[in-house]
Amino acid sequence: MKKKQILDGVIDHIDFPNKGRVITPEGIVTVKNGIPGQRVRFVINKCRHGSYEGRLLEVLKKSPLETEEAACGEFPYCGGCMYQTMPYQAQLDMKAGQVKALIDGTIRDSGSAGAASLDYTFEGIRPSPQRWEYRNKMEFSFGDAVKGGPLTLGLHKKGSNYDILTADDCRLVHPDMTRILRCVLDYFTENPEDYYRTMQHTGYLRYLLLRRSASSGDLLVHLVTTSQSDPDLSPLVKRLLDLELSGQIAGIMHIINDSLADVVQSDETRILYGQDYFYETVLGLKFKVSSFSFFQTNTRGAEVLYETARSFIGDTKDMTVYDLYSGTGTIAQMLASSARRVIGVEIVEEAVEAARVNARLNDLDNCEFIAGDVLAVLDQIEEKPDFIVLDPPRDGINPKALRKIISYGVPRLVYISCKPTSLARDLGMMMEAGYRLEKLCCVDMFPNTVHTESVCLLSRIK
Repeated sequence: MKKKQILDGVIDHIDFPNKGRVITPEGIVTVKNGIPGQRVRFVINKCRHGSYEGRLLEVLKKSPLETEEAACGEFPYCGGCMYQTMPYQAQLDMKAGQVKALIDGTIRDSGSAGAASLDYTFEGIRPSPQRWEYRNKMEFSFGDAVKGGPLTLGLHKKGSNYDILTADDCRLVHPDMTRILRCVLDYFTENPEDYYRTMQHTGYLRYLLLRRSASSGDLLVHLVTTSQSDPDLSPLVKRLLDLELSGQIAGIMHIINDSLADVVQSDETRILYGQDYFYETVLGLKFKVSSFSFFQTNTRGAEVLYETARSFIGDTKDMTVYDLYSGTGTIAQMLASSARRVIGVEIVEEAVEAARVNARLNDLDNCEFIAGDVLAVLDQIEEKPDFIVLDPPRDGINPKALRKIISYGVPRLVYISCKPTSLARDLGMMMEAGYRLEKLCCVDMFPNTVHTESVCLLSRIK
């Protein structure tokens, strides 16, 4: 095989996260963005040491697994819901198999270090309570679907950094959010402003950030722009407040963002209406969620995730628990009712402040939250842990920090992962240091997409 060669074949299976394996007479090719059983046409775009990758050009024949109709008008061009034409149970089975294969491969590669983990308990995958309309936060981008075309507002076209598809029938979010999107897009179609072009650094409209409380239905609306124009936004505010929604808009914010990076951030936040927060309830605990505070994207799925973690953690009575990479302190507060003391460490200062506010909301006085990098903060904490909960970001744990965590020698710890490949890498290091994998369970927080969460319990054997 050589670059630019066009081939076709059937996707035999998919490795996490979306690496389809196509078996051809010339060899095996990795082709992303497919479904097992599809016959696809692809072009070879990478050849390295006998390994080949291809870019999907066309689906020639549907997979036998594709028994459902697409739920939105932009499938399969939008890169969000890769698996929406598969029945939900088939998605779950595939994700569970991907994670188990990845972890089993790590154990086998660890040799004698992983031998004790060979008989771990795999509890399969727990589904999300909602397959659709589960996202409580969404960032939509302004742009166009084709160069020079009309204004669009939505999500990136699959494989493109620039083309934006209008997502006014996106099924991952509540209909209130798509009604707001449509309202904003219609307003700026009637009252034109240039969208921001990342290469030229010119334009006004950047993003529409929406958040919704699953418990109350309250919504936060954030229009993110540059400072390159200054139109009167009061007519837009009135139009938004006049919408017929099942929930209510708690706040409308105008966020000025002149950063050159393609990220949603605030140089200045102007509250155009209401307030910049609402309250959410998870497992009986109350949380204040503001414009940029971290919160699990699938609220009801988060309850399944935390219930799973709590069942793995077990009794923490009279224990000091470290909640590392603690975010806004959800897990810490969940454990605080039975633990003697819980210490959360999180590098994002805004999340730490939110955790402190939330602890006060829930009348918890045995939680301490420290802002800083885990690697540095661990040296500052005098009280040693009896139990450790790890919930790191997608890239996993810094190896130096992981060595410090391992050095405490706690008998048991729980690792919550949003990226199985990072979990597998960190597990290898932990097994080398004398821990064994006891239990593993997946939780599907992101139905119809390639992602899944995992919870595992480890115990120290030496």
